[in-house]
Amino acid sequence: MRTAERTVRSGPDRAVLRDVAAIGAAMVAVGASFGAMAVAAGLPLWAPVVMSILVYAGGAQFMAVGLVAAGSPVAAVLAGLLLNARHLPFGLTLGGTMGGRLWQRLLGSHLMTDETTAFTLARPAGPARRRAFWIAATLLFLAWNLGTVIGVLAGGALGDPAAFGLDAAFPAGLLALLLSSLRDRDTRRVALVGAALAVLTTPFLPAGLPVLLALGGLLVLFLPGRSTDPPTDAGPTAGGSTAAGPAGGGAVGVGSAAGARAARPEGAPC
Repeated sequence: MRTAERTVRSGPDRAVLRDVAAIGAAMVAVGASFGAMAVAAGLPLWAPVVMSILVYAGGAQFMAVGLVAAGSPVAAVLAGLLLNARHLPFGLTLGGTMGGRLWQRLLGSHLMTDETTAFTLARPAGPARRRAFWIAATLLFLAWNLGTVIGVLAGGALGDPAAFGLDAAFPAGLLALLLSSLRDRDTRRVALVGAALAVLTTPFLPAGLPVLLALGGLLVLFLPGRSTDPPTDAGPTAGGSTAAGPAGGGAVGVGSAAGARAARPEGAPC
């Protein structure tokens, strides 16, 4: 029985590894661009490496380096807090998935990114979702830090990853992961309204605010006249059991991730 369980479990885990590898490859390149930019901005070689390990906030790291180079370290801290405020709903959604122990939640909150959240919510609730979270979180963290080290060592020779189209890998990967959640009508409405709010306000607001405004898409759920009928079951399967889909909770991830690309510089991972 244990051998059979391991065989069933290894299939989805291999699928997660395959999908994470595609995003991780692009993340290495973007992380290398961050490392090279940080060194070019005058930071010591160790600074971007330590930042990627202890901060691990992709888009906020790009912004912080630019502001520090401009002589505004306080603004860098405040802007980073604002940009990463979207992780609050992520944490509320994934808190139970990380594990019941305090160290698991602390470590998981540090490794949580937009991409990790999308990978996790694309899996059914339970052990499969927990394994998906830790696989994606660990591998993407390693990919980002590997890229940073490469960028620090290579200097400015790597250039801008947007020139190779690598910045498009992140929104494309997120969209692919969230397609299954968009089958629900309410989730589609939340995602579309949140994306529209983020895109329309991006030219007028500082980075980070459009992402937070994207959460306004959740107000669609409170509109009068919206159908509140529970979804019907798929009915008994051939084996006599009832087919049930993944548990809910993707609406927050879709609404937040749909707006995240609008404000995050160069498709950075978190």
